[in-house]
Amino acid sequence: VQLQAFGGGLVQAGGSLKLTCATSGFITSVFAASNIGWYRQAPGNQREPVAVVNRGHINYAESVKCRATISLDTSRKRVYLQMNGLKSEDTGVYLCNVATSYGDFWGQGTQVTVSS
Repeated sequence: VQLQAFGGGLVQAGGSLKLTCATSGFITSVFAASNIGWYRQAPGNQREPVAVVNRGHINYAESVKCRATISLDTSRKRVYLQMNGLKSEDTGVYLCNVATSYGDFWGQGTQVTVSS
C-alpha cells in the first residue's frame, strides 16, 4: 500500500491550492468503505484533522469550513483537497490517511506554506 500526496507549495494568503493523494494497493471496495481524510501538522503542533470522510459523511475542521472541499475518486483511488482563501495558519504538512478495517495508512505529506 502506498499513499503519495502532492500539490502543496508556497502560496500567498487568499490563494488556493488543490492537494492530491494518489493511493495504490487498495482493493476498490476496501478503499470505498474506508475512512479517508486529510490531516495537517504545523511546526510545534499536533497533527490535526482537516477533512475526513467517514462512512459517506464529511467532517471539516472548524478552521477550514467553507474554505475546504474534500473529494474522492474511488475508481482511481485518489483523494483531493481543494483549499481556498488560504490563511497563514493553514501552513503545515498535509498528509492523507486511509483507515481500513485492517490497518491505518499514511502518506508522506506535502508542504503547504502560506505567506501573509
